[in-house]
Amino acid sequence: MMADTRPMGAMRKWFVAGLCVLCGSSFADQPVGSLAVKDEASPPVSGFSEADPLGWLDRIGVASRQLNYVGTFSYQTGRRIETSRIAHRYAGGEESERMEVLDGSPREIIRQGEQMRCVLPAQRTVIIGQAGKRGSFPGRLPRSHTELTGNYHIRLDGVGRIAGHEAQKLVLEPRDELRFGHVLWAELQTGLLLKSQMLDARGEVVEQFAFSDVRIGGEVGDELLAPRVKVYADWRTVDVGGDDEAQIKSQWALREPLPGFSLMTMMRHRNGGALQMVFSDGLAAISIFIEPAEAGVEARGAYPGGGAVNVFERVADGHRITVLGEVPALLVQRAAKAVKVLK
Repeated sequence: MMADTRPMGAMRKWFVAGLCVLCGSSFADQPVGSLAVKDEASPPVSGFSEADPLGWLDRIGVASRQLNYVGTFSYQTGRRIETSRIAHRYAGGEESERMEVLDGSPREIIRQGEQMRCVLPAQRTVIIGQAGKRGSFPGRLPRSHTELTGNYHIRLDGVGRIAGHEAQKLVLEPRDELRFGHVLWAELQTGLLLKSQMLDARGEVVEQFAFSDVRIGGEVGDELLAPRVKVYADWRTVDVGGDDEAQIKSQWALREPLPGFSLMTMMRHRNGGALQMVFSDGLAAISIFIEPAEAGVEARGAYPGGGAVNVFERVADGHRITVLGEVPALLVQRAAKAVKVLK
């Protein structure tokens, strides 16, 4: 988390929620075997070819949403390692999921359809909101990959073995210095993402998710999805929802476009909160938060947000502008400095 003594504004609420989903995981009472028999067919992907890298990306995206699975995975960045459990069920066209972090400060994330609830017992806080189009591992990929070829060189790189499963390896090499590289391993029969790495310009791993144990297919009972953490009446509830772009007339824009990135959504956080703009290149995403600055406040400039997240903050026109994303520091700084008031 960011070491910041200022009151938690709308941007910080979203950052907490993002870390909650990023590092979350789920609980399973029963042991999960990596060699368990899969009795659920891989979700169909129209026109899929095993030799087509983009077809594999589509298959990964579908599998994370439309398969049942229960497993244990690790999240690693620098010297920090967290172990988590996840149980995911797809039934009646709707996803249900429970995740729990097993190390350090406890976190429980419950998802039902598009509704997400993150419980932070140590902070006596519950965060509620919508799950969005990108979730936690293994559902880290967006639903559309049409823009990726303009921003990444994408290729297949043989078959490996992850958590006891044969897995197709995919490499996404960035075409410029404004985005990280990615290496993905997809289970050969179903397409479920088993491992992902994010690489910097030197090819070093800045973030990794990997299953150590996973059962794909079969029943996922209600007991694996039910909340385990008791929430008390005096706990704080943070709603990270807001009004969507159809209800916003924004006076803010960018002086120049961010190469390869497009504006995906814009929302105003409730109760007079920050304006948030989300830009994506089809894989990486950045959020720009704009909120009134307190008198005399000084911007912090560039600082790491944890893991692969970089943050840049500046004050302009009486507002605090904060940009964060799982992208190189160069891009968040460039985006923050491009924000301007429309005259």
